[in-house]
Amino acid sequence: MGAGGRMSVPPSPGKVESDVFKRAPDSKPPFTLGQIKKAIPPHCFKRSVLQSFSYVVYDLIIASLLYYVATSYFHLLPHPLSYVAWPIYWAVQGCVLTGVWVIAHECGHHAFSDYQLLDDIVGLTLHSCLLVPYFSWKHSHRRHHSNTASLDRDEVFVPKQKSAISWYSKYLNNPPGRFLTLTVTLTLGWPLYLAFNVSGRPYDRFACHYDPYGPIYNDRERVEIFISDAGILAVTYGLYRLAVAKGLAWVLCVYGGPLLVVNAFLVLITYLQHTHPALPHYDSSEWDWLRGALATVDRDYGILNKVFHNITDTHVAHHLFSTMPHYHAMEATKAIKPVLGEYYQFDGTSFYKAMWREAKECIYVHPDEDNQKTKGVFWYSNKFD
Repeated sequence: MGAGGRMSVPPSPGKVESDVFKRAPDSKPPFTLGQIKKAIPPHCFKRSVLQSFSYVVYDLIIASLLYYVATSYFHLLPHPLSYVAWPIYWAVQGCVLTGVWVIAHECGHHAFSDYQLLDDIVGLTLHSCLLVPYFSWKHSHRRHHSNTASLDRDEVFVPKQKSAISWYSKYLNNPPGRFLTLTVTLTLGWPLYLAFNVSGRPYDRFACHYDPYGPIYNDRERVEIFISDAGILAVTYGLYRLAVAKGLAWVLCVYGGPLLVVNAFLVLITYLQHTHPALPHYDSSEWDWLRGALATVDRDYGILNKVFHNITDTHVAHHLFSTMPHYHAMEATKAIKPVLGEYYQFDGTSFYKAMWREAKECIYVHPDEDNQKTKGVFWYSNKFD
């Protein structure tokens, strides 16, 4: 048996289902953050500028080669084959650029180097090129890490209680409805979150990641939000000039297709890390930081784990120690499993199967009505009266 009660070798299908749905512990852990940290080799917390940049260079070389092949040879293909070649390019390039997105995300956590200014310059450059407002997302994402699994203060993918779900939710709780919901979520979820705070924490007024004076940010952060907006505007203008020179279709094929894949994966990765039938959520009467940080799950994306720099299968360690660079996260995860025990959650279900299952099972959260001792602990359900 592996840590957290998850099987380390593939068990029978019946055991997989029962094991996956087994609830994670929701009580206060018998260990501290300091004890977890002591289990991790000290070198795992060291950040190397050279090593971090090597991943940036590697990803950008692969992305450049894919761009070169697409723009140099696809037009030479027989006409029907181009309809196959371009979607393949979008998928592969999108996966590679998701890796670039993850490195920029590390910059936002100050996990890229020991120099905050360098982290911000690299993060701003990479994220802006992917139309992400770097500082805007950095600050809201930091608050997500500070309030993970809190129904009152978490920033993103905050589940609704049954009384707050939309009237039409029960009509979407079927295969066509789930397909529609997932399609909208994966294609429009990211821009809707940035522009309108969809799926985010409710605020008392309109919240937008592009608004320096919005309720998401405090006075010390507002100048950086302007810088993020300037980065987005600069890249948008560059894309406009490319469209004028090369044509809109060229920009959509070379840049737009991969960007859709990037946006879909970052939404899917985040969704699956924090949405699972076994994971608890807490209201203010029960929540504390360590229990919240542990209310996440590592997932298996196969070969894409490496392409995504292991943000997928080391997310528990990332939530506990977010300034740790990704290239040490696998070693750290192995080290903390014996300490976490049942508090470590891993689900090896294929991500596309897990996506469909979670969309079916995780509609709203509610407390156990027959357990008054944990009435501040909420669990996912999909049952409608």
